[in-house]
Amino acid sequence: MSASTSGGDGAGAAIRRCAFDGFSFAYLAVFVAVAVARPDEVRLLRMRENLLLFGALWIVGAGASVALARAGVRTLGHNLYASPHLRGSIRPWYRTFWCAQAVGLMAATFALAVVTVHVNIFNLIDADAFAAAMNLFSALASPEWAILPKALLKIVETVYIAFLATLFAAPVAFVFSFLAARNIMGGTRLGYGVYVGMRAGFNAFRAIEPILWAIIFSVWVGFGAFAGMLALMIHSVASLAKQYSEIVETVSDGPIEGIQSTGATRLQVIQFAVVPQVLMPYVSYTIDRWDINVRMATIIGFVGGGGIGVMLLEYQGQARWHEVGCIVFVVGVVVWVMDALSAHIRNALK
Repeated sequence: MSASTSGGDGAGAAIRRCAFDGFSFAYLAVFVAVAVARPDEVRLLRMRENLLLFGALWIVGAGASVALARAGVRTLGHNLYASPHLRGSIRPWYRTFWCAQAVGLMAATFALAVVTVHVNIFNLIDADAFAAAMNLFSALASPEWAILPKALLKIVETVYIAFLATLFAAPVAFVFSFLAARNIMGGTRLGYGVYVGMRAGFNAFRAIEPILWAIIFSVWVGFGAFAGMLALMIHSVASLAKQYSEIVETVSDGPIEGIQSTGATRLQVIQFAVVPQVLMPYVSYTIDRWDINVRMATIIGFVGGGGIGVMLLEYQGQARWHEVGCIVFVVGVVVWVMDALSAHIRNALK
């Protein structure tokens, strides 16, 4: 079997291609089977009873991927995982098998999403529901300004929650970013293991949304702003470290090679060749993170994370929409000011 027909440039690429194609074929097969049999019960997340069937179809799909590769048919997995010089085709892209495969996956996913989310356009144009929504917007558009002093105090608390979370997260993320940069840690097996572990850890911590961290810390340290700050800090460490490490991986090799030629240690190479190149982008990303944390701090108040979110939850639960309108106005103004300020500072640092 030649490389051009096998669809890959190595065992790893071939395995990834077969795994992807096998999954996509199984996904399409189960979708079609369930949609035809029970169109009102199409739920991607309710396939536990079909796991064995799905696994068997996955294996069959992987075999089909191998057969197609031997026949010279390029699948979507081939285009994703084969080397660039093996991806060419004399046929227009819209007449290829991989294009039909991609369209089928998108169509199946769209159909599953529409049914799972219960999309119903008629609910939007229902007269009673529309009138209720207009009454709500009317109340929000006429805020109750009597609570403005309290709202201002809470929005200040929200900004400080975000500030401390960003301030405490940045130095930790700064250190971790070098351990998660492949060009810094990839020289040895131990270093590569640290790199993989750090990246996996960042992905795991980023996968847990700040609102879930806020719930955890609300139980740990009690309800309030401190729990909200800790929640944002943990999430910010993972997010910033990943962003920082990606910046480190794009630095110019010239200064690094120049410092290495003097016999410098790895730590000295980082200090004198890498840090000067990444410092300004680091600052820019950190300021942007503070802006993001201000927005997140509003939401984590819903689960006891302090700040203006607590007020918003209180008045929303009582259906006091005029007070909610005042809070929304305050939040909107502060978010706009923070966004403009952070954009100005980032532009000044370029």
